[in-house]
Amino acid sequence: MTDLPDLLTRGGPVVWAIGALSVVTLALILWKLFRLSALGAWSGGRVTGEAIADWQRGDAESALARLAPRRSVRARLAHAAMTARRDATLTADAAREDTTRIARALLAELRGGLRPLDLIVTIAPLLGLLGTVLGMIAAFQALQEAGAQADPATLAGGIWEALLTTAMGMAVAIPASMALTWFDAIADRLQAEMEDDATRIFTRGGAG
Repeated sequence: MTDLPDLLTRGGPVVWAIGALSVVTLALILWKLFRLSALGAWSGGRVTGEAIADWQRGDAESALARLAPRRSVRARLAHAAMTARRDATLTADAAREDTTRIARALLAELRGGLRPLDLIVTIAPLLGLLGTVLGMIAAFQALQEAGAQADPATLAGGIWEALLTTAMGMAVAIPASMALTWFDAIADRLQAEMEDDATRIFTRGGAG
């Protein structure tokens, strides 16, 4: 059975490139998980809901006090919306615009790092295909040079080495695509929740 160092040697520079891409992919996924956790992707909803309930009862001070120490995107947006809503110098439309601007910045934080993952999903299979094409070219060149003395076993070995890069490219792209889809779904869910929070804050008559 061929071991990993031998596979890397036989696969050539394309395999090394895909290997490096796999390390980058893993690092991006782990970093994104850490960032989503820090941004409250799986927490913060209860406190935000309680704060909005306080706000709707007219207890703005309690609502703001609940939200002030929280770092989740939902809590930060709710705090910004309440602050803008209470600002006597802002009209209702201006307060909404200010809240929308902050929401865009928070959503950019949520979606940070997704574009590189998307690029990896596209590039990894293409790199694998490139390695396969180059390997097949080399295998058939060797077959042509051997002429009638060609050894089928040697040709088969060259072909599986060429196909190795395609398999490795797909092995990188598939988990990257799954992670990208999951992260997108989390960002979409949080965006919908933030929009709902802002609507609940602004549709209330006001808080003193």
